[in-house]
Amino acid sequence: MLIGVVFFLFAFAEKRNHGRVLSEVNLHFTNSENLYLTEEAVNKLLIQNKVKVRSIEKETLDLNRVETLLEAHDMIENAEVFMTVDGKLGAKITQRKPIARVMAGLPYYMDRQGLKMPLSEHYSARVPLVTGVSEDQLQEIHPLVTYIRNDEFLTKHVTELNRLKNGKYRLRLRQLDFEVLLGTVEDIDTKFRNFKAFYLKAMKDEKLNAYKKVDLQFGDQVVCTKK
Repeated sequence: MLIGVVFFLFAFAEKRNHGRVLSEVNLHFTNSENLYLTEEAVNKLLIQNKVKVRSIEKETLDLNRVETLLEAHDMIENAEVFMTVDGKLGAKITQRKPIARVMAGLPYYMDRQGLKMPLSEHYSARVPLVTGVSEDQLQEIHPLVTYIRNDEFLTKHVTELNRLKNGKYRLRLRQLDFEVLLGTVEDIDTKFRNFKAFYLKAMKDEKLNAYKKVDLQFGDQVVCTKK
């Protein structure tokens, strides 16, 4: 009799669980950042692809397919989809992170992986401008932009990177009237270390506004041209 009761409860629970439908979708954006993508946009994407989470039984929902759909979105870098025992669909979403804005016929971002990323309707990222670069040159400039982004001093001062026709780069700085000739993207650690030393010395001597050009292309030297 006891065994019969156990089997009855197990069968009842199994039947109830099988018939349970997904009641809602819980979205979690990593780092609490949902700047470029809204929850409404995610739900719309699922609906457009016929993932009717409020009417599909748990056993019939392909979580891998949902992950693939989400990761195909232009603003999503990674998605982890899961389902709770009480019939709720959850998704942990990592959005793509822009590190530069490329000025072209149709402007776009470059993300932290060095890939083209469309602008967002919901948020405008405060990142350096990049000019003179084509899409097939993004991987060339990616190490340079990443280096600047990871350096507090450079992030504060560099506002624009311009690729010249000879393949060399010129930088423009915030609130300073001179341009910085960086050259190629090689030896950027040495070049920026020299630039920081020059900047601190010129600021101490109150001569930052005395120059119109600072050239970092000559090894350990910083060649300056006065106005």
